[in-house]
Amino acid sequence: MSAHVTSPEPAPAGTADTSRPVLSVRDLRVWYGTPRGPVRAVDSVDFDVRPGETLGLVGESGCGKSTLGRGVLGLAPEGAAVDGEVNFRGTNLVSLSKKQLQELRGPELGLIFQEPMTRLNPLMRISEHFAETLKTHEPGLTKDQVRERALEALRGMGIPPSRYHNYPHEFSGGMRQRIMIALALVLRPAFVVADEPTTALDVLVEAQIIRILADLRRNFDTALVLITHNLGIVAEACDRVAVMYAGRIVEQGDAREVFARPQHPYTQELLRSTISLSTTGLHYIPGAPPDLVEPPTGCRFHPRCPKAMKVCAAVEPPDVLLNSGSTSACWHQAQNIAGAIPPEHATDGREPLALAEEISVADEA
Repeated sequence: MSAHVTSPEPAPAGTADTSRPVLSVRDLRVWYGTPRGPVRAVDSVDFDVRPGETLGLVGESGCGKSTLGRGVLGLAPEGAAVDGEVNFRGTNLVSLSKKQLQELRGPELGLIFQEPMTRLNPLMRISEHFAETLKTHEPGLTKDQVRERALEALRGMGIPPSRYHNYPHEFSGGMRQRIMIALALVLRPAFVVADEPTTALDVLVEAQIIRILADLRRNFDTALVLITHNLGIVAEACDRVAVMYAGRIVEQGDAREVFARPQHPYTQELLRSTISLSTTGLHYIPGAPPDLVEPPTGCRFHPRCPKAMKVCAAVEPPDVLLNSGSTSACWHQAQNIAGAIPPEHATDGREPLALAEEISVADEA
């Protein structure tokens, strides 16, 4: 786990959120066993989510976002090793048994999947899906109470009562996604992971889903982790953002602050690659995310980083707390902090790393 280093200049007073987090993650690791060795899909991750707050989790495919979401909820696949702390209201979820986690998922912890057609049973009516969910966790409910709770959740998603007894195939993709959200929220959980909830939806339906998620946190004070590739959604719908690369969070902070003044080179490159109405040329990040069986030494982004220095290839950068309240795991922020660079790299560690430059030129060619 990287050290946490504080910037020499203190953060402005009165900017910290003093409310107690609903979920607090510390040094979380999720590794998969393979014949070649362990895949370090999530490696030493820290973050907090507070009541009514939405944390956007972004990064390229294969960086560990979905594994992180499932690891937090205790839904990692069989054979995966999970270690660290996931503190939910004072309880470490990592230490709980499967049965204890099952009792929490639904009434306390929710998950919205990205592909509703693979999660809804095509042989069951929507009414049966809700009945199964509610009766499993609240067996004392009567049939009328189940119907009332289900219709209330569906109305909140814009699904009329007349569709209550329809089958999944009778709904559009956008409506199925709203049904999945309603199923996740019918038990009113305090914390929800939304894994790519707008994937494959058109922009109008996407906007509807974003409004629904905003209403959710406003009306029920639900804490939400939103996993997505869409930086525009994060800018619009999230309070804070965590940028993930090669199993680690490299930058984290207020969404507006991070997007306006990104500090980590990976975040800068991601934002440069975003297409907007003012885009005149396409930009991409040379290379590809590393092999997580044998990740690079030092900063995992250094082989692709246009600003890499020699120390980046040799030593893992610490998390630096910036004046804005954001954190960045980058030697460009840490290099001026006394004692941050080990003595053996103090003399030439700040020199540009030629290898990274050669890789960039080769990829662009």
